[in-house]
Amino acid sequence: MNRFKQSLTSDKLQLFVSLPANDPVLAQAALAEGADGLKVHINVEHRASGMTFGSLVDNQDAISGIRSLYDGPLGIVPGGSIESVNQEEIEALPELGVDFTSIYAFHMPSFLLRFPKLARTFAIDSSFDPRFLEGAASFGVEALEASIIPGEEYGMPLSFADLLKYRWLVEHTKLPVIVPSQRKIVPADVPALINSGIRVLLIGAVVFGNDADGIRRAVAEMRNAIDRS
Repeated sequence: MNRFKQSLTSDKLQLFVSLPANDPVLAQAALAEGADGLKVHINVEHRASGMTFGSLVDNQDAISGIRSLYDGPLGIVPGGSIESVNQEEIEALPELGVDFTSIYAFHMPSFLLRFPKLARTFAIDSSFDPRFLEGAASFGVEALEASIIPGEEYGMPLSFADLLKYRWLVEHTKLPVIVPSQRKIVPADVPALINSGIRVLLIGAVVFGNDADGIRRAVAEMRNAIDRS
């Protein structure tokens, strides 16, 4: 079974890390402290980390190095616009050991639905009309990433209003929901996130910055909070 799909069958909240750079050193820092999965990037300017990621060719060696470190789920953001997602690059991803794609719905070309070896997730932002989500599962996507915090609110504390929105998405989409750390999520938030019904907590630069020490510290704290819950 696809490693990402298998991770979604776990009874425990999964802890994934969105790497601020495609760097095996950063990946190892996350894995050493108990990350269940990792996400890398190509063809995108990443808002939270301030990094720019080039093509698959530019990043292939780094991604292969990251893949060699562990046997859990590895995801990729294949582009930051619909024009930047390259079908030849997508075809090469399974051979690199990539398990799933992660991309905004409005950046996702239809051909991404045609690769059975890759699990597909999609993200929505704060402007997306949730009524359209009812049909998402029929397209064979595996999960929804709830990237619903407005950009001007990045880094603010998690609120009960956020939790209600996550719970609504869980109940109405019938898809596993991934929550990225657009808020400054802290270990004390973990029990409430679990109660909201999400399946994956995806932490990134908003929580830990861009360096290995910050990643180690944040992952260790989140791992402990999840394991205690």
